[in-house]
Amino acid sequence: MRPAFEERMRRTDALMSRVYVVDNQVDAALKQLKKLMLKEGTFQEMKRRAHYEKPSVKRKRKAAAARKKRRRALARSRDGDRD
Repeated sequence: MRPAFEERMRRTDALMSRVYVVDNQVDAALKQLKKLMLKEGTFQEMKRRAHYEKPSVKRKRKAAAARKKRRRALARSRDGDRD
């Protein structure tokens, strides 16, 4: 293989999720893959990319996520003060 192609393949391998099927247990492998994809946020990403999102909607979604993250951090810090 060409060196550039090999390098590109190595980089994409690092980004891809892998689940190995052992002893022909496909159901267990699918369950593990679904769990991995949920953890990585792949399902949310697919939903978001299914349709075009206007820049204004994208800004509003990101701002709402930032508010939610800030609220959670504040709640966590308050819980830490009580202990």
